[in-house]
Amino acid sequence: MQLFIGAGLAGIAFTIPAPNFLQYTLAFFWLMAFSSATHDIAADGFYMLGLDEHKQAFFVGIRSTFYRLAMITGQGLLIILAGALESKTGLEPLRFETSSSTSQEVMEWNRNTQTFDEEPGVQRFLVDDEKINISIQNIAGENAVELKSWAKNQNELHHFIEIEQPGIATTPSWWAQTVSGPLKTWLKEEWGKDDSNDQSDDKLVGNIALIGIHLSAPPEDGENVVLNLGRKSGDKNFKLIHGERLTFNDQNWNRNAWVLIQIDPKLTVLSSASFEGLSGNIPFAWSITFYVLTGMFVLFFLYHRFMLPRPVTDVPVAEGRNIVREFGNTFVSFFKKENVGVALAFFLLFRLGESQLVKLASPFLLDSREQDGLGLTTSDVGRIYGVIGVIFLVIGGILGGYLASRKGLKYWIWWMTLAINLPNLVYVFLSYATPSNFIIIASSVAIEQFGYGFGFTAFMLFMIYFVEGKNKTAHFAICTGFMALGMMIPGMLSGWLQEIIGYQNFFIWVMLCTIPGFLVIRFLKIDAMFGIKKEEG
Repeated sequence: MQLFIGAGLAGIAFTIPAPNFLQYTLAFFWLMAFSSATHDIAADGFYMLGLDEHKQAFFVGIRSTFYRLAMITGQGLLIILAGALESKTGLEPLRFETSSSTSQEVMEWNRNTQTFDEEPGVQRFLVDDEKINISIQNIAGENAVELKSWAKNQNELHHFIEIEQPGIATTPSWWAQTVSGPLKTWLKEEWGKDDSNDQSDDKLVGNIALIGIHLSAPPEDGENVVLNLGRKSGDKNFKLIHGERLTFNDQNWNRNAWVLIQIDPKLTVLSSASFEGLSGNIPFAWSITFYVLTGMFVLFFLYHRFMLPRPVTDVPVAEGRNIVREFGNTFVSFFKKENVGVALAFFLLFRLGESQLVKLASPFLLDSREQDGLGLTTSDVGRIYGVIGVIFLVIGGILGGYLASRKGLKYWIWWMTLAINLPNLVYVFLSYATPSNFIIIASSVAIEQFGYGFGFTAFMLFMIYFVEGKNKTAHFAICTGFMALGMMIPGMLSGWLQEIIGYQNFFIWVMLCTIPGFLVIRFLKIDAMFGIKKEEG
């Protein structure tokens, strides 16, 4: 499968520069998704075939750690590589600095709509000011809306951005009219927050800098120069809220394209951020990135082909015409396993509370105190979850695997169930106490993340235990499907529910949803020796 994934990545790299790249790359992504899912199943199966029960328990936390490292690579390092390649092509990158200021003077926005003369030298981007100060004094929401509307209209008028097409009005569905609508009304009346004193129309928002950008010389006739702008470094409380992608041509090159940078309304200290605009060859950069991925997967294939051990139990169970019949038998045999009903209830209910909490934890930390949140800045949440949370999550997972390998899953499953559910109480505490101390908030999240990492070990080990026997690789894949279903459906409803009943009642609801997880483990049948190292001889 690694070779097929590599071929799929090569197809994507090859078709990105093509005129109809969207259709071609989607086709390769679609094929690669099947190969990736098959590879995931095969990797899980090899983990079970290649290791005994004791080692499976011991390495389950380490396995999760490397999974998270792979996620960081895919979502961070590869994007950094593509950005670096893009910066090496096209015009010289545009750079400017933004800084917060304690000035109480009302900012005046320079709405310069004049045209500029061509300047000598190489073609480059020019910005009104390369060092921009933004006052931390908040502004009225209606002023911010007016400025955003003006900048958007100007950019559309001169074709720096595409004109938005109005949406098509739709009538409420049968579900909304007969089920979700009445349910929402009842929940709002019984448990909802009183919004009678809501002053959202007059609320203050973070200050905004209006920045004009134009070219020093016109492009060739018919040529478009696309500027992709984003924050390169610094404080995440400086947000680019308009002008992420601007298109310059021979008709608008000498006019300002407008960019808006807004600071977080909760920012009260001096800070700064650097922004960079790239006009390089984006298709070329991503093609090279995918070619690099292709080479990596080919190397993975060669290494694993010749270096991985060959478990004696790793043999095909069906060949030729028997494959379809064996597939059906494998699927049916899963639902004939002993205590399958209890196991399915465990897969769906063990993380019922966590599946809803995980969707609203970050919004709760970010939302203002007027919205019953904690009012943290984006950078604060990044440190809490991206650094502290990940560290304690990994520690909890590794510790859970180690302890399970010493005394077995049956001994630890009750404690792991407590660990994954009870720490959710920290969010009930945070929603009522609304502390402003960073250490208290970070410590609360660290406790919850450690508990999740520790408790999730039980989930993974029980899946391994339940599928033991014939076709355990395929059965494990079915288990992971139910695991995903147990996270997806409650998570879909969590945001809708929180908007109706507020954070405090929502976190109490999360705690109530942990009760089914405690009830179902009472009915699980687990060998007391599973996970413990067996003495040889």
